[in-house]
Amino acid sequence: MSTLADDAPAVAAAPRTATGLLFALASAISFGLSGALASGLLDAGWSAGATVLVRVGIAAVVVLPLGVWALEGRWDVLRRNAATIVLYGLLAVAGAQFCYFSAVQHMQVGPALLIEYTAPAAVVVWLWLRHGQRPGPVTLAGAGLAALGLVLVLDLVSGADLSLVGVAWSLAAMVGAASYFLISADTTNGLPPLALAAGGLVVGSTALGLLGLVGVLPMRASTDVVSYADREVTWWVPLVVLGVVTAAVAYCTGIAAGRRLGSRLASFVALLEVVAGVVFAWLLLDELPRPIQLLGGLLVLAGVVGVKLGERQTTRVEPTPA
Repeated sequence: MSTLADDAPAVAAAPRTATGLLFALASAISFGLSGALASGLLDAGWSAGATVLVRVGIAAVVVLPLGVWALEGRWDVLRRNAATIVLYGLLAVAGAQFCYFSAVQHMQVGPALLIEYTAPAAVVVWLWLRHGQRPGPVTLAGAGLAALGLVLVLDLVSGADLSLVGVAWSLAAMVGAASYFLISADTTNGLPPLALAAGGLVVGSTALGLLGLVGVLPMRASTDVVSYADREVTWWVPLVVLGVVTAAVAYCTGIAAGRRLGSRLASFVALLEVVAGVVFAWLLLDELPRPIQLLGGLLVLAGVVGVKLGERQTTRVEPTPA
């Protein structure tokens, strides 16, 4: 056996790791804002499909020029990675969001989100089975702490009724989320992070638009005022923030984090999105977190630290010579 920290280099430079953690934190916070913002739009008459499509579409418009600039005329790189970009757009962008919103049509938001965020565990299993990167005991302990923290953050200790259809959609969303972490962390294809984000958002918005045209994804919009806590805002304000902050910024920083941290660690830091979601629900929707949820947030943080510390104990299983 030979020691291997992650799908990233075994010994990462401290500044690169620190920058990666900052990118991952920014991505988690940005993604975490989306739920509270979308809730106000849904209450104002928007459908989930229309909200997601506008969100991803705005992000595509914002990131596309940056992606073209990042390519620096290397269109051959884009052609070589066309399949990767399409896969990223369909699974990590359109698929994950469409499946998640389909899940919450059949079950409570909390259980659906918890099932989707088993993605980090799926990433660990994939790296183990596909690349022989066997997690060490500290990594497994960190994963367990993070999972327990999510249960507390989502306040599922009282039990929840699960729909088999909803569970199936949530598991499909988990596949999309795991694909996001794995593809984002790939540094071997030569594709700049901004180009991957731009391509994925364009493919994702196109796919969502087609789903809307054929009637699979209901499209309903409204120009009514949107209410948050004790204030009201014009309908287009949360849409712009959703597109620019919770999609454009979130995907770009998420890919940058994955390139620096590897898919395993980046996926576990992304669990902080759930904690951020609770905080934003408190600030924007007056949904005050309970003490048990705050405890869960601390456990998620402890789990992320455990995964990071456990990277040094991850081993690659070498084939036995014949």
